[in-house]
Amino acid sequence: MTNSRLTDAEVLEHRYPVLLESHRINLGSGGQGRWKGGDGTIRRTRFLEPMTAAILSNHRRIPPFGLHGGAPGSVGDQWIEHPDGRVEKLKAADKREVAAGDIFAAQTPAGGGFGKP
Repeated sequence: MTNSRLTDAEVLEHRYPVLLESHRINLGSGGQGRWKGGDGTIRRTRFLEPMTAAILSNHRRIPPFGLHGGAPGSVGDQWIEHPDGRVEKLKAADKREVAAGDIFAAQTPAGGGFGKP
């Protein structure tokens, strides 16, 4: 999965032993403004076999800025949800060995707003 070209669920599931659990809009994550920034997404992928997961991402500490009085959008985040209920936070650039049943979740940053609300 990349920001510039998102891999279709069917292609991802065909090439790798994973199941795309969900991919949804993160409602309300865009920055406020006269014109609201675009909301980000949350994508959750379940591993069906042990694998290595890696991420290289941006806008995890500094939010996407707004313009002309618009508020910044939400920062991105990423974590692994384990079957026993543990949630393991990941850094912006990170790599982990995952087990079958683990879920890798990636929350994309949202756009900043434009203009005073």
